[in-house]
Amino acid sequence: MVAKTRIYLIRHGEVVGFETPSYNGHADVGLTERGVAQYHQLKERLTDAGITACYSSDLTRCMTGARIICGSLGIEPVPKSELRELNIGIWEGMTWNEIVARYPEQWQARLSDLVNYRVPGGENLLDLASRAVPTLQRIVASHRGENVLVVGHGGMNRVLLLDAIGAPLSALFNIEQRYACVNIVDYYEDGKRVVNLLNG
Repeated sequence: MVAKTRIYLIRHGEVVGFETPSYNGHADVGLTERGVAQYHQLKERLTDAGITACYSSDLTRCMTGARIICGSLGIEPVPKSELRELNIGIWEGMTWNEIVARYPEQWQARLSDLVNYRVPGGENLLDLASRAVPTLQRIVASHRGENVLVVGHGGMNRVLLLDAIGAPLSALFNIEQRYACVNIVDYYEDGKRVVNLLNG
């Protein structure tokens, strides 16, 4: 039987300012009370998942939750800057309405070419994939046959999930990632990948 590594890929909990669509990117925004509560619910949900290791984006909204979940598992989360959200450059911390008002041409350019367009000072989806996908591959290779928790972000998670199912980056928004959702992906030694749960 081919050994598999099961990845529990979760999105961080609800963040401050969630009411208004905006780009947080690498900005270190905090969690709401509900966001913290969502992590405690995840802790209960994942108690019996047999998780033996945890890797997390090093941003507060992810590491806070990683520590909450891992506290009862006897493991220490490992922060990884490579698992951060897409760096959205000069748009970080801005609401969508502010961006449309101040940078209408650039906003349209990104909508027209989601994969390749790079906001000034930021990354495009190819940049994000080039750091996040190899990082997950190394995690899988280091934990053959184990169940591993990965705490990430909406955009970053989508990139990893698209890679798992062999879909193009242009399909980014064909996948939903709610706050504190759970995705389960099995990675086999022969290269096969199976998504068992999406946005659960």
